Amino acid sequence: MKYLMIINDPPYGTERVYNALRLAHTLPKKDVDAQVSVFLIADAVLSAKAGQKTPDGYYNVERMLKRVIAAKGQVLLCGTCMDGRGLADAEIIEGARRSTMEELAAETVAADKVLVF
Repeated sequence: MKYLMIINDPPYGTERVYNALRLAHTLPKKDVDAQVSVFLIADAVLSAKAGQKTPDGYYNVERMLKRVIAAKGQVLLCGTCMDGRGLADAEIIEGARRSTMEELAAETVAADKVLVF
C-alpha cells in the first residue's frame, strides 16, 4: 500500500511531527509492501534542516527523517515554504528534496492512504 503523510507543524513545540514520523517508521512493520512518502509543508519544512542538535534523551526529527529515507521512503519539501522560511536546498538533509504543489497533487492521487498531521 502507498501511504502519503502530509505534515504541517514545526519540528518542535508540538508532537505532531514526532508522532507522524513514529507512524512512518511503524507502517512498514505492519505492511511489508508499504511505500511511505512524507511531504513537509508550512513550518514542517524546518524538520529536514541538517545539523539539528537536541538535548540527550530528546527526540531528533532529523534522525527520524533519515530513518524514513533509509527505509526507502521519500521525504519531499514544499519549495515555496522553504523559500518563505529562508531554507536553502544545501541546508536540508541528504536524501530529502525540494518539491512542488504539482508533485504533492500527483502523490495524493497515487496514494492509497493520505494522512495529514
